[in-house]
Amino acid sequence: MNRLSWLRAAWLTLAGVVAILALYWPTVASTVAIWSRSETFAHGFLIFPISAWLIWRRRKILATLPPVADWRGLVLLALLGLAWLAAEVARVLVVQQLAVVAMIPALVFTLLGGQVTRAMAFPLAFLLLAVPMGEFLIPPLMNFTADFTVAALRLTGIPVYREGTFFSIPSGNWSVVEGCSGLRYLIASFTLGTLYGYLTYRSLKKRLLFAAASIVVPIIANGLRAYMIVMIAHLSDMKLALGVDHYIYGWVFFGLVMLLLFWIGAFFREDEERAPATLSTDQTAPAAPRGAVSFLVAGLAVTGIWPAYAAYLETLAPHAFVVNLVPPAGRNGWQQDVAFTDWQPEYKGMDTQLAAAYRKDGRSVGVFIAYYRYQRQDAELINSQNVMVRQKHPVWRNVGEKTREVAVAGQRVKVQETRLSSSPQRLLVWHWNWLNGPLTINPYWAKFYEARGRLRGHWHDAAAVIVYTPYDERLEEAASTLEAFLRDMLPALTATLEQAAQT
Repeated sequence: MNRLSWLRAAWLTLAGVVAILALYWPTVASTVAIWSRSETFAHGFLIFPISAWLIWRRRKILATLPPVADWRGLVLLALLGLAWLAAEVARVLVVQQLAVVAMIPALVFTLLGGQVTRAMAFPLAFLLLAVPMGEFLIPPLMNFTADFTVAALRLTGIPVYREGTFFSIPSGNWSVVEGCSGLRYLIASFTLGTLYGYLTYRSLKKRLLFAAASIVVPIIANGLRAYMIVMIAHLSDMKLALGVDHYIYGWVFFGLVMLLLFWIGAFFREDEERAPATLSTDQTAPAAPRGAVSFLVAGLAVTGIWPAYAAYLETLAPHAFVVNLVPPAGRNGWQQDVAFTDWQPEYKGMDTQLAAAYRKDGRSVGVFIAYYRYQRQDAELINSQNVMVRQKHPVWRNVGEKTREVAVAGQRVKVQETRLSSSPQRLLVWHWNWLNGPLTINPYWAKFYEARGRLRGHWHDAAAVIVYTPYDERLEEAASTLEAFLRDMLPALTATLEQAAQT
């Protein structure tokens, strides 16, 4: 393959990548903004340069392969564009970002063909690590770290009292918060580990094994780090590992663990791939891969239609955001009452809210509804910032969550159960999402329902419905109170929501 042909093919591909990034600039800008403000995802600035360097290292091998346009890439681009559109209307930012980055390998496949794409498979796949994702792992990582630390402390002979991710030992109180989850270490380890495995090994088996090790090792290491910090503070009479040194010890320990992982991995390294000795200088080959220009135009048309359609759907959005929610009158002995707690869930961007309290036979139940008429970015029902209580709240703590099935109106309904604790009071909280009819606690179904409606040109009202009651040690009594309240009052609450949706 002659040099001029490859240069023109490369410039065509680069122009296509730039055009895609321009077409989806708001999504690209949101990715860069997260890189800038989050230390966890700051590595994103390095991913594209590293990928370009990895491709450059393979230039001699690539020069021996003929770039041939492939129409199947257009199908991939169309599917990725559709995925971006669905994520755009449902406001799922991470899926939008993934779809846009995945368009780059799809465009390479379209313009240069399968042989060339396979030769650049890892550098192109490595681009996906630029997407700031993984925050859904924070809760399970927090729970694992708490489980590991508490178990290690007990094995050491230190008594521990635990509630959720909060625990106390004789020398002081501790909690595993988001920053202690180890997500930052996990993402850094996986990014470095996959790159190291690719550069060090030639066999796919060894690369996959090292990538798996780069996931497992930091998770366990983070548990050891948390245990080590608690022990340092405990043995120093709570004088060390509580301030800046808390983070220093963590990063130093993580660095040592990664060095150990790479050192062990180096014992199994494999020789470098041999590149072709010479490049073809034949100047009689065509000046560009056959059909590449027309395929580039078709590819940009396929990718460009989705942002245009998304803009059209926005013109169909409702403009009236005024919603009236009136607490329903009590039924079956339940009477409206004064608030019995100062706690309220933290929901962002809602168009209106309802807060009420009811009482019957000495039992109190609170109701909170966060209502969304037109969901938009940072004003949506399903959002990581919508929580029962935020991390490091000065008064309230989340001491446990689970899914519970309750009997309501002759059927079993799933609710998300949260236990909250403060020094003067404990609350049992049940919540679910109302989707202008359907009820669900599944965030993925809620997003799918929203996306499906908007793609059809319909905007559905939605709300978070939250009920709560005080509890002491008898948790099941509090659960019975909430179940009795829903049995009597859920029809009235539903009617309130349906009436609001019609205004």
